[in-house]
Amino acid sequence: MRSFAACALILATACAHATTGVAEPRAPSFVEVPPERVGFSGPRLERMHQVLRGYIDRGELPGLVALVLRNGKVVDELAIGSRDVERHEPMRADTIFRIASMSKAITSVAVMMLYEEGRFLLTDPVSRFLPEFKDPKIAIRAKDAHGPPALVAAERPITIRDLLTHRSGITYGFIDEGPVGDEYRRLRVSDGLDGPEGTLEQNMARLAAAPLLSQPGKEWHYGLSVDVLGRLIEVVSKTSLEEFLAQRIFRPLRMDDTGFSVPEEKWPRFAVAYTTNETGGIRPIRELEKIQTVVFAPWRGYRAPAKYFSGGAGLVSTARDYARFLEMLRRGGELDGVSLLGPKTVELMTVSHGRDLPHEIGDDGTDFGLGFAVVMDLGATQNLGSLGLYGWGGIYGTTFWVDKQEKLVGVLMAQRFPSSGIGWRETFRTMVYQALLPP
Repeated sequence: MRSFAACALILATACAHATTGVAEPRAPSFVEVPPERVGFSGPRLERMHQVLRGYIDRGELPGLVALVLRNGKVVDELAIGSRDVERHEPMRADTIFRIASMSKAITSVAVMMLYEEGRFLLTDPVSRFLPEFKDPKIAIRAKDAHGPPALVAAERPITIRDLLTHRSGITYGFIDEGPVGDEYRRLRVSDGLDGPEGTLEQNMARLAAAPLLSQPGKEWHYGLSVDVLGRLIEVVSKTSLEEFLAQRIFRPLRMDDTGFSVPEEKWPRFAVAYTTNETGGIRPIRELEKIQTVVFAPWRGYRAPAKYFSGGAGLVSTARDYARFLEMLRRGGELDGVSLLGPKTVELMTVSHGRDLPHEIGDDGTDFGLGFAVVMDLGATQNLGSLGLYGWGGIYGTTFWVDKQEKLVGVLMAQRFPSSGIGWRETFRTMVYQALLPP
């Protein structure tokens, strides 16, 4: 079993439109106010700007967009560096990013919307809707390191709650180098980052044929659980995951630049994804390039129309779009008169669902809720924040968090893998909180 800190390490080491000449409609702007009016120090925010600029000046990042809201008002918005270094295209506030695992929070909200409609209980077996996941088997590593694993029957079915909390026994092939990961690779189970061919239904059928890493409910393993939830949404709603998210979340919240693909007219705003080069700088990630254990396809899977809908890793968005989604959650499920969830549902999503697991799951101060990591021990996080802060990030370098106590939302968008040892995401959070004024 891996802690959140270990998992994060694996994942880390695992606007103007000058090119089109046409202004596109943007999502409604948040009100921008002087920082001091909402309890922030302007000079200390400038300190944050200088620190974040350092990542670009040192050649560690091509560029980034950072956005901070307090009580629904823009405290700070920063777009620095380049969207495309080679073409000298500057980063803009409306740059579109691959948000990868930040897709999981959106898919989890969609699941809870169906839950509120009485379509299922969180304790329901997922096999009630996806029969291919009935009677799963757990792989037990053989004593002989080269021998095949033994398979034992699951003690109980995988529930919808197990999938939301990553307690299903499902993992990612690029994380697991043991027999379960080997089966994923043999069965050609996609993790959603390699521009997979075929459909979500087909990939989830392959996943269902693989063994689990642990008994359902017994351990926390990060992986494809939320992709299974995406398929659950399709079956229950009788529509594609793409259409469900567009109709029920993106259009109501006016998240105009969020989806599974980038339309041709918006392609000039799509950021290039980078990795390290031989001299310690950065270079674009090539199509179908394996970096460490992860196979990336930074372009082909995002051409409209999309064909594969990874609920765990497939979405693109902008900082402002994603901030609208987060502000909806911070307000208890409602934004600008649009109600997606009830406040008690948001409360259930943002409390710990891992207190019954061995303590090592929280060795970085966080447990997992229904779609987010939740701070349960502020000291153990070794970062600034509040108890109950919740958030997550994406493998391309994006991150977000919501702090209900301080009425804060933070979003940082960048496109670089790996990020191990650099720490721009953690630094961003630190620099936001150091700029708060005394009450």
